[in-house]
Amino acid sequence: MKVMVAVKRVVDFNVKVRVKADQSGVELANVKFSMNPFCEIAVEEAVRLKEAGVATEVVVVSAGPAPCQETLRTALAIGADRGIHVKVDTELQQLGVARILRAVYGREKPDLVILGKQAIDDDANQTGQMLAALADISQATFASHLQVEDGAALVTREIDGGSETVSVKLPAVLTTDLRLNEPRYVTLPNIMKAKKKPVDVIEVAELGVDINPRLKTLKVTEPPTRAAGMMLADVAALATVVQGKVKLS
Repeated sequence: MKVMVAVKRVVDFNVKVRVKADQSGVELANVKFSMNPFCEIAVEEAVRLKEAGVATEVVVVSAGPAPCQETLRTALAIGADRGIHVKVDTELQQLGVARILRAVYGREKPDLVILGKQAIDDDANQTGQMLAALADISQATFASHLQVEDGAALVTREIDGGSETVSVKLPAVLTTDLRLNEPRYVTLPNIMKAKKKPVDVIEVAELGVDINPRLKTLKVTEPPTRAAGMMLADVAALATVVQGKVKLS
């Protein structure tokens, strides 16, 4: 069974994001980037499937500028077998990414595609669902547990009322939740081994897909500054303040 995993390069989650002076977006110059945490969970799950003998090959795919290859190398150090870099130097939105992945899916013909449920830069939670629709295959989102057997994936997913378990026929798209697994620590020997693993570079024009943006960002602003708190002596003082701020009916 072949597993394809999509990974995204994002601003590291430890970095405090700053808005540009012209409010056109966030500052990306001289900022640390890393693999999207949900994508890291997706790679870990694919590698675990291979270690369990369920998967025979794990292919990781990333779309974007040249530095995306660093993200692919991280995925290869976790345990993926090879990488595919779709080179794109223009803005990518969710539909464009889904179309790119659909084209790569058609070339690779994997049995299972795993994506993070969302990226921490845009929090869109759309690419996996769009890919499944474009490829016309099954999908299971927000997976917190996965079991693959007899040509189907048994997926436990979190819902508003708790959790549910669904069975989807392969091929399928799976998006990962935080509780699916805990990604392993990447060791130096594996980082060195990853440098020797193949990464194919494809120009996006070769795929013949429309990646033109459908959305336009009008303005990006900082969230409002929180007001300073107050130290109160007791509950009675708190009640007095609350009554003064809330109009009671």
